[in-house]
Amino acid sequence: MNRLNPSELQLFLRKYRFPGGRLKRLQFRYHRGEVTLLALLAVRNAAGDPVKLKLRLLGIDEHRFQKRPSVPAGKIAEFRLSYLLGKVFLTFDSLGLPPGEMPGIHDYRASEMFAAGSGLLWEEVKSKKSEVGTEAEA
Repeated sequence: MNRLNPSELQLFLRKYRFPGGRLKRLQFRYHRGEVTLLALLAVRNAAGDPVKLKLRLLGIDEHRFQKRPSVPAGKIAEFRLSYLLGKVFLTFDSLGLPPGEMPGIHDYRASEMFAAGSGLLWEEVKSKKSEVGTEAEA
């Protein structure tokens, strides 16, 4: 997996189209006193092709995931990711901010689906169909 550094954040956010994507899997893992969030997303890349993306948020010290009855499960309304005060904040929920406005910590904490941790790892997951096709071609 690739570590996402603060200097690469804007490039990463332009590389994928998160709104309208699907949250396929969400797992919290507790190991040796550290909580980790593993998220598998079905999104589109900048060219519009479907991509599966795996995110791993390390060292989680705060989070909230709440499901409202009127909101469809698994749909990514908006995706925000920021480095604030030395932590990584991410949300899959709409923060209700105008376009171009940068969210603050209080905006993330008001979200119904957010987590904050010490670092973020990511990778594109290759589908098994494409792996089989490339093996047959070789």
